[in-house]
Amino acid sequence: MPTLDSFRVTTLDGRQTTLADYQDKVLLIVNTASQCGLTPQFAGLQALHEQYAAQGFTVLGFPCNQFAGQDPGSNEEIGAFCRQNYGVTFPMMAKIEVNGDGADPLYKWLKAQAPGILGSEAIKWNFTKFLLGRDGQVIKRYAPQDEPATLAADIEAALAA
Repeated sequence: MPTLDSFRVTTLDGRQTTLADYQDKVLLIVNTASQCGLTPQFAGLQALHEQYAAQGFTVLGFPCNQFAGQDPGSNEEIGAFCRQNYGVTFPMMAKIEVNGDGADPLYKWLKAQAPGILGSEAIKWNFTKFLLGRDGQVIKRYAPQDEPATLAADIEAALAA
């Protein structure tokens, strides 16, 4: 069975890395989109990142264009959009797929660890969130419409654990 630190990812600037870089951190992994009604959540995600980073927390954003084509830009365009419009400084990865045959292995693992409503593993929309503890295990899956600020108590509990 894979562990979080074994997954390879590509950053927005094309650099290959593993999630071992985030070992011993509390993570919020989010599939994002730049042209979605939920796109303003970038501001809340950035606020969480700033509030808890010094305690060992980070947000990881994974752009995805699978939901109504709401993130059609290049990785470079996505990065520029997030920085210019929402001041995003948390790590953003290269665009991936989260569902189907082409789903990124990380997302296959996340969905298996924390299925959604009625046991469905599919990601239903942009801004589905997964909170992971310092041990790299999924603590909870959140719906797209769950505002980032509402996750603060769970993040604090994970940081204290």
